[in-house]
Amino acid sequence: MNMRSILIFLLLICSSLAWGQSGEKFLNVQIDIDDGIGYAPCEPSIVIHPKNPNKIMAAAILDKVYKSDDGGYTWRIENLESSMGVFGDPCLVANAKGHFYYLHLSNPSGLGWSDESLLDRIVCQRSKNMKKWSDGAGIGLNGSKDQDKEWAVTNPKNHDIYVTWTQFDKYDSSAEGDSTVILFAKSDKCAKEFSAPVRISQIAGDCLDGDETTEGAVPAVGPNGEIYVAWAINENIYFDRSFDEGETWLDNDILAGNISGGWAQEIPGINRCNGMPVIKVDLSGGAYHGRIYVNWSDQRNGESDTDIWMIYSDDHGESWSTSTKVNQDDSERHQFFTWFDVDQSDGSIYVVYYDRRDTEGNATNVYLSASSDGGLSFTDYKISESSFTPSPKVFFGDYNNISVSEGHIRPVWTRYENNKLSIWTAIISAAELD
Repeated sequence: MNMRSILIFLLLICSSLAWGQSGEKFLNVQIDIDDGIGYAPCEPSIVIHPKNPNKIMAAAILDKVYKSDDGGYTWRIENLESSMGVFGDPCLVANAKGHFYYLHLSNPSGLGWSDESLLDRIVCQRSKNMKKWSDGAGIGLNGSKDQDKEWAVTNPKNHDIYVTWTQFDKYDSSAEGDSTVILFAKSDKCAKEFSAPVRISQIAGDCLDGDETTEGAVPAVGPNGEIYVAWAINENIYFDRSFDEGETWLDNDILAGNISGGWAQEIPGINRCNGMPVIKVDLSGGAYHGRIYVNWSDQRNGESDTDIWMIYSDDHGESWSTSTKVNQDDSERHQFFTWFDVDQSDGSIYVVYYDRRDTEGNATNVYLSASSDGGLSFTDYKISESSFTPSPKVFFGDYNNISVSEGHIRPVWTRYENNKLSIWTAIISAAELD
């Protein structure tokens, strides 16, 4: 038996003991924990290799790269480097060929918040083999403006990569005239150079990183290469689209949904929390092929009862369904920090989020909700083996993440325990949820 097989065997033994103690059936695996040096890990991102589910890559603040060759049971930890600097907001995506892209904020001087050059661009680094990374391509560099909160998607047909983000005239500025807008750029699979950014949001927000800031853009790709983008400002979710690979966009953004109470939400124990939208498209070829989904959290049921929501569109975003509540409890407790993915092998939807339905105070679990009927109904599963209690004094990040491929489900989240942040995943298969 080789060393990797021994490790997996020991993990399974520990898992069976944990099941007996907690009543949960999903093995939780710690990917990383704060070592006391630099920034503590949070804001995790994760991607399953599209051709080999045993190969998984994850990322976290500020510059962490995690690699697994055994489906997520064991992980190697590395640090990403770039001449443009690496400063958080990690976003990992992969194209259909299995090329990985790590997008992040810039820090060219290495001085962090003490230097004006911080956040001067978005950076995209590429790895063809999960071993070596390119130095990266800068996106959006245009003087003193700040480029922030990026996300990306790849086109499965031509392997292009599309990026959206928020441009701040000056981050945290209250000066009259300073504003935020959503920008878009693209590159071919090599990601060596990106197109000149184009503005796609009609409404400009302020620069205070709150409800009145235009922020949280996430792109998705449709069956014929359509590009869809959703973002938030105030209590509104806006949607834009391009049918010509990002060359032209709608003259008038579509109001897709409502984030009641705004996207900046107060959650006890969390120093800041957002309910910004996430967008995905069903490319499975099944009953809901081409359906666009948007997922977020809001407080329409009260400031002490944050819930997870989803809407969908079957006509390229022209019209949208009524909101479906994802979490199926009636506890009047908080569910927050949502993200989701669509399994493109069968169209199933999986939503991950923090949940306090079965805890007291600020103790928090992690839940997964699954839908096999196009987002019309959901079934909930508690996937954390035990709860944790966050501290409002600790930056907890702005998001979690999940990747799903052919029934392999790998959520990723941040946990706080013994005064340390850590990053975790769970080993879940769709068959276990039946």
